[in-house]
Amino acid sequence: MKKTLIAATCSLLAACATQAPLTEHTVNSGAPRSPDQLALEFDKADLSLRIDPASRSIRGDALLTFGTRAPTDRIELDLDRNLPIEAIEVDGQLLPATGWSNPEGRLTVRLPQRLEPGRQATIRVRYQGKPHVAKNAPWDGGFVWSQTPDGQPWVASAVQGEGCDLFWPCIDHPTGKPKLLDQHIAVPAPLVAAGNGVAMGMDEADGWRTWHWRTKHPSTYGIAINVGPYKVLEGSYASRYGNSIPLRMWYLPQSEKGAAELFTEFPQMLDFFEGTIGPYPFGDEKMGVVETPHKGMEHQTINAYGNKYAKTAYGYDELLQHEFAHEWFGNQLTNADWDDMWLHEGLGSYMQPLYMQHLRGNQEYFASLMQQRAGIENKAPIVSGKPKREEDVYSTERGGPGQDIYTKGSLVMHTLRGLLGDEAFFRTVREVVYGSADPKPGQIAPRYGTTVEFIAIAERVSGRKLDWFFQAYLYQKGLPELVASRNGSSLQLAWKTEKGTPFPMPLEVRVGERVVTLPMADGRGSVEVKDRESVTLDPNSRILKREEHIERFQKYKEEQKKKRKT
Repeated sequence: MKKTLIAATCSLLAACATQAPLTEHTVNSGAPRSPDQLALEFDKADLSLRIDPASRSIRGDALLTFGTRAPTDRIELDLDRNLPIEAIEVDGQLLPATGWSNPEGRLTVRLPQRLEPGRQATIRVRYQGKPHVAKNAPWDGGFVWSQTPDGQPWVASAVQGEGCDLFWPCIDHPTGKPKLLDQHIAVPAPLVAAGNGVAMGMDEADGWRTWHWRTKHPSTYGIAINVGPYKVLEGSYASRYGNSIPLRMWYLPQSEKGAAELFTEFPQMLDFFEGTIGPYPFGDEKMGVVETPHKGMEHQTINAYGNKYAKTAYGYDELLQHEFAHEWFGNQLTNADWDDMWLHEGLGSYMQPLYMQHLRGNQEYFASLMQQRAGIENKAPIVSGKPKREEDVYSTERGGPGQDIYTKGSLVMHTLRGLLGDEAFFRTVREVVYGSADPKPGQIAPRYGTTVEFIAIAERVSGRKLDWFFQAYLYQKGLPELVASRNGSSLQLAWKTEKGTPFPMPLEVRVGERVVTLPMADGRGSVEVKDRESVTLDPNSRILKREEHIERFQKYKEEQKKKRKT
């Protein structure tokens, strides 16, 4: 998701003001999992939700099936305490009120019998209430209760930062995916509920429609609610891998022209990603997009789109392309911890310059990279090496890297590509995403990734030691600096890193009309320069490094921002 902060007003001020505050546990997605929770195998979630736009409330009935890798006497889940629980059953047996507790949003269910490896337990949680309302979705997430231009209900969820526990009992951690999810979404007729995965049918009774959806291995925050008076565009894409991928676009009737134009971009985007990275991971389900009252979010197979069909000079919808990238970097490859979130956002953001290079060549590739380069802040390392919650990464006020997981992550990938060459770089990315260099539709299993694994794969594929590269770019906040000095006709060059770590990055130097490549094996090099010869360092813009002119620009922008506030 693009986390660029924008000024916005909460359209639901009254509702926002009366909501009980979320607990520390609920508001922060990705708290460390306990040993009991880590032992669980989340086999299936069967989630029934009744969405009532008139009262802005939900009623939930969640049937959750678990196995275990170690004996356990309890099941630990996450659920916002502001959604009162009516009853909990274990394997059909109603628990007394003393059989469960949910003081801070960590729901603990005590099992009547110990759950042993090889056996399963089914937990049924019935609950109801008014879910947390988003003040500024998707950046400040929750439910969005909105209306279409003609006054009909328009409802969506966007919970990346706060987590799935805002509307259903789940394991609110990137590694908390169920193997299978069924959604039964009941809405007032004639509204439509567009969901994750494959459409299994719709039933209508007593003025309500219940839409049934099924998906495999959904990312926890990628499970979404989307309700409105939608129309749908349908098509299919003939993949280069031999399979046919369903294309679906749910849109408001007022948006028919824009939706039709956007729909024509689907095959082009699929062709790029499949040709560059590999098979669409959810080809047996769909490529789905739904128009939402919030900006957007990478909900698995049902990407939220609220960009109002904007046009740019680049000639494609940047928001849709970015969110769609997360089907590979986020939903197929999921970070094992929020500390590794750059695997989602850095790789996802690099897909935009790559898309421009694929469609129209180097000018727009470098123009797109330059836009990203101007936003790199270097306030914290991209990776800390320690477990993190989501907002601990996204918030610079908490000491996180913030936007750098997008912009800096993208430029780091550009630099790595230049260092390794296209063959080794794209094979590395492919193996990180699929766990294989030769993925095939129907044989793709979602996986969890870490920064350490990414480095190991890059080293194995390239046959090179790369710890120096990743230490400088991921584990240090400052960018490598190229220090230049003259000694007569000799131009002396040296790399300097924030922590003094080695940085043997080869460097191109254009002197007059010739280009010299310096190995910089010990971080140093020199080149002879005749009197009045022009010199350009890194003339092909291969390397992300400290640039004083960028820092001056950023300082100027910050000063202008302060002036506007006074």
